[in-house]
Amino acid sequence: MIPFIVIALLFTLLAFGTPVGFAMTISGALGLYMVGGMTAVIAIFSSTPHDSAAVYMFVVIPMFLLMAEFVLRSGIADDLYTAASAWCGRLPGGLGIATAFAGAAFGAICGSSTASAATLSSTSLKAMIERGYEPRMAAGVVAISGTLAMLIPPSVAMVIYGLIADVNVGQLLIAGIIPGIVVMTTIIVTTIFLAIQDPKRAPVPIKVSLMEKIKLTRLVGPMLALFVAVSVVIYLGVATPTEASAFGAFVAGIFYFTRKKRTLTETFEVISRSVKTSCMIAVIVLGAHIFSTFFAVTNVTQHVVTFIGTLDVEPWMVILGLVLMYLVLGCVMDQLAILVLTIPIAAPLVQALGFDLVWFGVIVIISAELGMVTPPMGLNCFIVSKYSGLPLKEIFIGVLPHVLTHIIAIGILLLFPAITLWLPNNMH
Repeated sequence: MIPFIVIALLFTLLAFGTPVGFAMTISGALGLYMVGGMTAVIAIFSSTPHDSAAVYMFVVIPMFLLMAEFVLRSGIADDLYTAASAWCGRLPGGLGIATAFAGAAFGAICGSSTASAATLSSTSLKAMIERGYEPRMAAGVVAISGTLAMLIPPSVAMVIYGLIADVNVGQLLIAGIIPGIVVMTTIIVTTIFLAIQDPKRAPVPIKVSLMEKIKLTRLVGPMLALFVAVSVVIYLGVATPTEASAFGAFVAGIFYFTRKKRTLTETFEVISRSVKTSCMIAVIVLGAHIFSTFFAVTNVTQHVVTFIGTLDVEPWMVILGLVLMYLVLGCVMDQLAILVLTIPIAAPLVQALGFDLVWFGVIVIISAELGMVTPPMGLNCFIVSKYSGLPLKEIFIGVLPHVLTHIIAIGILLLFPAITLWLPNNMH
């Protein structure tokens, strides 16, 4: 009975707009009080806040966030799309293909699906419509390309999943590379198919000279090289994820200060934004640990695992059920909230069923991201509609082909776990 009361309190707090970290901390603490009294509450609060934030791997989060802030404020987003469109513009649906590349690159920078969709809406969507692209097709490409943000490393979502599920963060970051390429390829192939099916949807833009392409590439080349370098040094074992993130933040800072003269006030704002976001994530992780401790004390997770074990269903059916759940949750909730609310129960269940938690983490993030564009509540579609002024219905229609092909991509990753696990299993 107590678990039901605690879960009901959690969702009540969320319904009233309480930040997810505080909602989980309050409800989890109340649950521990109901089970073990004030002694249990004092015990958890005397150790968990320090243990949650003092983890060596947690340093990855503020470093990646600082790197993202430096890159975003350097004005690289516009340059990324301009360079990609110059190289891809002559292909069928070329500007849409450029949007997919820019979405992957920008996703690696910011790690936020909604921020990525908003930025692409103000850059690539405007450019495609001006070049005569069908608005619904252009909006669909922008909305779906924003979903690459949480998958392409460096990914804060991967780090948070690793901290909550107690999974190697370095392996998780590397595991997102090939699935990220698969998802990006899915977007590109779908865009090309739509453009070939009806050439009026995507007129071919003016040809760009080779010298101009090289000039544009030189603007973004060093930044792209930085993100490749961060992933490579982690994969080769040259540096830990923490060391690689610090190196990335340092080099991004050099780019930030050398592209334009900066004021002390502006620099302080950039650093303070990353600090504030890091503190918010620290509270979320703290809440997740308190809530998962409550689950452990009351054996909720074990009861769920035991109950699933008594069902006459194949383990794969359970995984499919979880994927469907994440697709639905992705429609109405932020990805970080989804992770901290579900992983304390889902991860032990999946591990008990004999599945790899690194592979499952990638599946969770892709599924939750797809929910961000799935009708009727896809949040990315609302963001694109807000920034573009296009009717929401048009955006949902435009993104529907991508949703269908993404489901196929998720099916491939489910059927062939080796696609996801090949790189992390061969790390040095």
